[in-house]
Amino acid sequence: MQATVYNKKGEKAGNIDLPEELFAAEWNADLVHQVVVSMQSNARTPVAHAKGRSEVSGTGRKPWRQKGSGRARHGSRRSPIWVGGGVTHGPSNEKNFSKKINRKMKARALASLLSRKLADGEVIFVDDLESEEPKTAEAKKTLEALSEAVGAQELKGWRGNAACLALPISEEQDRSMTKKSFRNLGHLSLTSVQALNPVRILDHRYLIIERPQQSLEFLTARIK
Repeated sequence: MQATVYNKKGEKAGNIDLPEELFAAEWNADLVHQVVVSMQSNARTPVAHAKGRSEVSGTGRKPWRQKGSGRARHGSRRSPIWVGGGVTHGPSNEKNFSKKINRKMKARALASLLSRKLADGEVIFVDDLESEEPKTAEAKKTLEALSEAVGAQELKGWRGNAACLALPISEEQDRSMTKKSFRNLGHLSLTSVQALNPVRILDHRYLIIERPQQSLEFLTARIK
């Protein structure tokens, strides 16, 4: 399998051999759904919390005697039927939303999604986006050139999650210029190849991978 690699001007800069482990995997919708739901659940933080009758402030004294007053019997002012009482069946921050997910399942789901994206023509390979100084105008021109090259009109400024740009960040190279150039574009989000996951891929229409040789070597080692 081969794919075209483009440069910043949208011109063809060469071809790259794609590993079959990443881009020839069978589509498994059930596995992808299970992995995405599990990752979203694990990222969920239980914040909403309503106090029950044992948590609200108030006296534990019986409002009035059980019999003889002519009024309905009550045992506590902290009961949910009283103003200022506890909440019945309210949200609790003690609830655990985490789900177990195996490493091999995440790897297979990632390969399945990458293969599907490539088959749909939604994976774009770019050789190098580094610049000497950060300029959002140049980043916008680069996206416009790529949109003309691959026929992706959303890259020209469609408001929303049009594309995700994956950068091969490592300890030896500082990609601050590339980040500063592209981070102001509202329809594009930045991530690293190391942080690429099924949820991030599904959140965007297109996936742009910079320096594909280096990036694909890391992804191939990651799914093994």
